Amino acid sequence: MGENNQVVYVSNSTIERVKGPLRRAYLPQVEGPVHFGVHSEIAEHYGVDLEVHEPHATTLDYIIAATGG
Repeated sequence: MGENNQVVYVSNSTIERVKGPLRRAYLPQVEGPVHFGVHSEIAEHYGVDLEVHEPHATTLDYIIAATGG
């Protein structure tokens, strides 16, 4: 929130589920979609077979990277 409680930014992002854990996000200032999915221990936790679903970075990976940035 900015001065006088005015909204200063609204992210115009969309996300769509493709299949299983795979999702496509469309983010401002990024050309083309960003793919989210699961990998390693996260795939194991959710019972996702990585022979069936290609591994991708998770939303958690992006949150951690953004926090460190």
